[in-house]
Amino acid sequence: MPSWLRGNFIIEMIEKIKATTEFIQKSVNFKPEIGIILGTGLGGLVNEIDIKHVMPYETISNFPVSTVEGHSGKLIFGILGGKNVIAMQGRFHFYEGYTMKEVTFPVRVMKYLGIEKLFVSNACGGLNPDFEIGDLMIINDHINLFQDNPLMGKNYPELGPRFPDMSEPYDKSIIKKAIETAKRLGIKYQTGVYAAVSGPCFETPAECMRIRKSGADVIGMSTIPEVIVARHMSIPCFAISIITDMAVPGKMVEVSLADVIRVANESEKKMTFLLKELISSL
Repeated sequence: MPSWLRGNFIIEMIEKIKATTEFIQKSVNFKPEIGIILGTGLGGLVNEIDIKHVMPYETISNFPVSTVEGHSGKLIFGILGGKNVIAMQGRFHFYEGYTMKEVTFPVRVMKYLGIEKLFVSNACGGLNPDFEIGDLMIINDHINLFQDNPLMGKNYPELGPRFPDMSEPYDKSIIKKAIETAKRLGIKYQTGVYAAVSGPCFETPAECMRIRKSGADVIGMSTIPEVIVARHMSIPCFAISIITDMAVPGKMVEVSLADVIRVANESEKKMTFLLKELISSL
């Protein structure tokens, strides 16, 4: 059992957040304005960053380590769109065996490092029959189907309120700006609701039909925990998905991680172009 699940784990977590923040600050003289979390096969945005520092996860005190293909596991510090950014080239997932608090630990650290906004990307399966493989979807809401929550347990005001408001999980002003930017750049986009399950198996046809009926447009295995914690700490969020497969009756085929990574790589340039222009416009 991880140490922060024993006894007063929240206190231990606060201590870990502060210790990791101090460790990074001593290693890197850089204050980020925007945090970025890059999903499966979407690490190419890093190529657009004017990189100042790189820290592999395994060298960072208290940091988890990525175990999934398509997540290289590096913390990137640099300039993108004229803004100081810190980018996670690879995230952590609940299905890897990490607790929700471990999955979201980097978001807490990024807040302590000074970020004012969080941008999140992911690869997902399409549930809306009007969507197509390779589409970008700007997330405007989500449905948490993890049956767990990173805010479970005793709450400490130093991190955020006991009952954080989630009426606007994804910042409407950034979404509006993203739509304007996509139209200006001629990039096809969708908007919709992202649902997340624990994984790691892909969903059955019956599960997809049920989740679609609940109001979701896409399905994935990430993003929501990070956004919950970001909103708990009053960080405005923007999230975007690349639809790598269709989980729709008549369009559903056997899917592998290799398929997900391939489609994500093919559509990544559009996402990168949009995010770079969006960040520069803020």
